Amino acid sequence: MVVLGVDPSTAATGWGILDGDSRNARAVDFGTVRASSRKPLDERLHLMHTGLLEIMRSVPVQQVVLESPFLARNVKTAFALGQVRGVILLAARQTDLPVCEYAPLEIKRAAVGYGTADKDQVAHMMTRILGLRETPDHDAADALAAAWCHLVRSARPVRVGDAS
Repeated sequence: MVVLGVDPSTAATGWGILDGDSRNARAVDFGTVRASSRKPLDERLHLMHTGLLEIMRSVPVQQVVLESPFLARNVKTAFALGQVRGVILLAARQTDLPVCEYAPLEIKRAAVGYGTADKDQVAHMMTRILGLRETPDHDAADALAAAWCHLVRSARPVRVGDAS
């Protein structure tokens, strides 16, 4: 399975592509789509959309994975993040890719073993788990962790009556 994990942000949206399963995953590629915070939001959204659309079209991705929204203390930030998520969902729709979402705690639990891990711990574990030569920046590491979470979650058998 080829999975594209995305960590949405208005300034630096991380992305990471994993191929395989939870026992044998390899990082195909990862990076960050960056947009200057000095640019208007509509320009940053356009940059995020075109950058991720290009990635989705250039690699045979089968699944897009996003971190589900969390409660932000700043309403303005929450709305802007929702708009970034919207352009990511639009890019996935334009490429006919299914989207799956996981809570931040679940992603961190899959990557590190506990849901309150910090960004350095997530980056370190993604480097170790995937055997990377370089440690990805926090945004790309979070995106790889989202993709990893999907691979781990997909490998777990579903039990009858299991609502999770």
